[in-house]
Amino acid sequence: MKRLRPVDLGREHGLSAQAVRNYEQDGFLPTAERTPTGYRIYTELHAAALRTFLALVRAYGHGTAGAVMNAVHAGRTDDALTAVDHGHAQLLRDRETLTSVRGAVEHLAEAAEPAPDPGPLALSIGEVAHRLGLTPATLRAWEAAGILLPQRDRATGHRVFRATDVRDAELAHLLRRGGYRLPHIAAVVQQIRTAGGTSALAAALTDWQERLTARGLAMLSAAAHLSAYLTAAAGAGR
Repeated sequence: MKRLRPVDLGREHGLSAQAVRNYEQDGFLPTAERTPTGYRIYTELHAAALRTFLALVRAYGHGTAGAVMNAVHAGRTDDALTAVDHGHAQLLRDRETLTSVRGAVEHLAEAAEPAPDPGPLALSIGEVAHRLGLTPATLRAWEAAGILLPQRDRATGHRVFRATDVRDAELAHLLRRGGYRLPHIAAVVQQIRTAGGTSALAAALTDWQERLTARGLAMLSAAAHLSAYLTAAAGAGR
């Protein structure tokens, strides 16, 4: 089997020889044999392991990629596959959230996005509840779900609803009437809060979709690398 140096493995990926040695030390590559003088001897199997690890990083992140390779090299294949399964499950949840947010934004667009009344500088929870025809307990439940983020008056400790808080409450009220569950509403309101409104969010959803697609394709590529590496490692008796 052809002998390779750390620099040979690193060159393909723009990595330093030290980075390759660090990956081996962390268990992301199989342990290399040494020459009588102490130099590492890498092979094509190590090169395949490095390609697999980096493909996993692109798909699942450094933590999961490291956990997968550590499990493979410890002979715990099921643990490695379970880590991969968790990554796919998270992608599915992200896709479901995106679908929910997109549907909610379309619902808001059809109903016309509510705008906060400039009125008082700050409202109490009772005033907001009266304004929306709800109970304070409902608003507290929405706060517990992460939908509302009112500040507290430093002197009294009471909730203070600013204009953006009122907007969020109105959005939540609209979406609840549309049949959306609290976790989905929380995701929508958070995205709107971050984007600065439904118009900005609609544009951001396209980018979100593209990133999920790219992650899914990266997972397919990583799976192919992992499958090939498992076969090669088994043939090498590791």
